[in-house]
Amino acid sequence: METERLILRQWGEEDFAPYAALNADPTVMRYFPSTLTKQESDEQAMQIHGLIADRGWGFWAVELKSTGEFIGFVGLHSQDENSGIPNAPFVEIGWRIASQHWGKGYAPEAAKKALEFGFEHLNAPAIYAFTTLTNDPSQIVMRKVGLSNVDQNFLHPKLPQGHELQQHCLYKITKDQWLAGPS
Repeated sequence: METERLILRQWGEEDFAPYAALNADPTVMRYFPSTLTKQESDEQAMQIHGLIADRGWGFWAVELKSTGEFIGFVGLHSQDENSGIPNAPFVEIGWRIASQHWGKGYAPEAAKKALEFGFEHLNAPAIYAFTTLTNDPSQIVMRKVGLSNVDQNFLHPKLPQGHELQQHCLYKITKDQWLAGPS
């Protein structure tokens, strides 16, 4: 899939090294429990690649059209009814972009394309996003692409009790809201 400046595509082996660098960056990972080792990052990339290969969608690799550079991922994932996240099962939208590419509008640009795919090809009735309460940058992207906070904060089930990032907020956009466009 393409936007004005970006290509959203299946992952290749050449993406693993820049993805590992991104996951080792404490600035990028500040709203996650920890940075990832090269092995953890490679395993995650292989899992993402496998999900896209199996179902045709997922957290796509994002490449700059102008240079061919891998800058991170943006895309969709499914959360099942056993995820421990409110309102599941649902389709989730998410992103992770290398810090040197922040502030250029790449995450919202790619996220809008992912939402289009989710509503037009997956026929999702709604798409959700979630993040830790302190992750203002991601919440700004969520609002920029039309999601609204549904006021259902929750404790992330994969984080230990009392963890500083455990409190999460939940955002949502329905297909009807997406079709109506910006308000």
